[in-house]
Amino acid sequence: MPGALHKIPTIDEQRGYWLSAFRRVRAETEHRASFLSPEDQIVQSMADASPTKWHRAHVTWFFETFLVREFDTSYRIFDERFPFLFNSYYVAAGPRYARPQRGLITRPNSEEVTRYRAHVDAAVEKLIGSVPKHDAARVFEILEIGLNHEQQHQELLLTDILHAFAQNPTNPAYNPDWRMPGIAGGPRAVNDFVDVPAGIQPIGHDGNGFCFDNELPRHDTLIPKMRIARHLVTNAQWLDFMAAGGYRTPSLWLSDGWAAVQAEGWEAPGYWRQVEGTWQVMTLAGLKTVDPAAPVLHVSYYEADAFARYAGKHLPSEQEWEVSARSGSLADAFGVAWQWTRSAYLSYPGYRAIEGALGEYNGKFMSGQMVLRGSSLATPEGHERLSYRNFFQPAARWQFSGLRLAEFP
Repeated sequence: MPGALHKIPTIDEQRGYWLSAFRRVRAETEHRASFLSPEDQIVQSMADASPTKWHRAHVTWFFETFLVREFDTSYRIFDERFPFLFNSYYVAAGPRYARPQRGLITRPNSEEVTRYRAHVDAAVEKLIGSVPKHDAARVFEILEIGLNHEQQHQELLLTDILHAFAQNPTNPAYNPDWRMPGIAGGPRAVNDFVDVPAGIQPIGHDGNGFCFDNELPRHDTLIPKMRIARHLVTNAQWLDFMAAGGYRTPSLWLSDGWAAVQAEGWEAPGYWRQVEGTWQVMTLAGLKTVDPAAPVLHVSYYEADAFARYAGKHLPSEQEWEVSARSGSLADAFGVAWQWTRSAYLSYPGYRAIEGALGEYNGKFMSGQMVLRGSSLATPEGHERLSYRNFFQPAARWQFSGLRLAEFP
């Protein structure tokens, strides 16, 4: 009730909460993997992607390395080979196997990874139930980071397997029953722009709930007078861009973007292909006819920037996007497509990475990448928030990435 003091949860209540959260997240990973065969789980279709089996093992290694081995002196490591095989980029945690070669790790097989997950799950649940009160805050803090880390890999599991399936000439479906999420806002007006609250606005995480360190510190930013599209750019709009020669007009592109168009032979978004004169797209349900009304997906920053220039508009900055989303003026801000911004992925003023090996999580990548905001159809429920900063290299387009436009008066 208003004015009442918040009750501080007891240690047993905290244990119950975190045990439930741990089981829920771990089960979601296995649910996503359940649509795949053991053969599906070992494929690596490019250097930037990872096999499903590796994702399942890596997130388990994370809990084993940063949580159980740190706080349970009785724990016995599952397999001495696994830290080398399933570390990703944590230099402080020890040597690691080369990322582009993860698909060559046929052994341990998927069944052994399942046993690894069960072994570590039992150890984590034991720790949750027995951690001394003086260690509980730190244990639950690392546990929360690990759960959010696993949710990131749940999304990557889908993006990576879709890329692999898109290379298969039989066009396999990850899940034949998968459907595109419903799109908010009814009919899409191409010129439906809304004013962005201008002036000095707070940017970054507000302190309520979890965030990664790159969302901090909260700080003030000057937002100019501008307008932002209420809706995401659609496939119909993209088809117009293609028909107008968008992929053949160098003046629309950044220099590196035009080089990518020529080197990669881009003439449509990722996973689009013409079949008997009709544009089709590879989806999680297999090959489907492109829906003109649906938001465009699998476009790179270079493509998003070129489309904005073609339309006589801009991409919003990540700060403009955050202020707009906070005001509630954007349709499909979350749950459909990550949205490219024109912002380079850099630290906020006063940023400090967390100490230790976990400090390698975000800060070391603040070079040569662009920020995306929102979340996508592959993002696990509850993992999205206004201040979330996703980031990828500007040529990347295997993610569920789209865009919305902005304009200045």
